[in-house]
Formats: sequence, structure tokens, C-alpha cells
Amino acid sequence: QLQLVESGGGLAQPGGSLTLSCVGSGFTLDYKVIGWFRQAPGKEREAVGCITMSNGRTYYADTVKGRFTGARDSAQNTAYLQMNSLTPEDTALYYCAARSDYAAIYCHSNSRMKSTDFETWGQGTQVTVSS
Repeated sequence: QLQLVESGGGLAQPGGSLTLSCVGSGFTLDYKVIGWFRQAPGKEREAVGCITMSNGRTYYADTVKGRFTGARDSAQNTAYLQMNSLTPEDTALYYCAARSDYAAIYCHSNSRMKSTDFETWGQGTQVTVSS
């Protein structure tokens, strides 16, 4: 069964940090782009950023640029999202998603990520930022 397994969400204080993990199960993340999305209650799902597993190239939405950082560990078949300087506005259900990208062209500094571009989704992990 092909799936993405997410972990790392939880409760953080404003200004704090969390790291989300996204593990590929049943398939390799090589030649994939891992996208991160989030959805807050009553709001539409929004793109947070992405990372190309083959070369590490990243994209970040303006709302998280400079605070969130993507990373990958191909040996562990895992992508990470390091989230620093968290604010209450970052509270949401966070999803990772995968799409094929053999040419490694999807994820770049001017990417226009759409959830419909992604084929496989994780179950989501809740991030709550509150004092």
C-alpha cells in the first residue's frame, strides 16, 4: 500500500519550533516532490512549500519564508519541515503530499503549488501554536 506517514505535530508556544516528518511507505520518494499544505478551521487549504527529493530545491510561501525550512533524507525515505518562530496564525492541520517529478522542475522559487498537482497524501498532523 502506497502511503505517506506524517508525524511531529503538536502544541508549541509562540516563537517556538516544531519539525514535521513525512515518510514514504511502500514506495520510494526518489524523483518525487514533497509538498506541504495546511488547512486552518474555516479556511481553504493553502500551500506552505515544497522540496525536490532528488536535488533538495525548495519553495516557500511568503507567509512562512524565512521561518520554515524543508529538508530531506533519501536514505530514510523522509522529508522534513522545520518550523521556527511559530505564531498562532500557523495553527492548522498540516499535510504532506507527493507528486512525481523526474525532470526536477516543479519545485522552485516561483512555484505555484496546487493541491490538485499532488497524487499521494499523508493523513495530516495537527500543529497548534498557543501560549
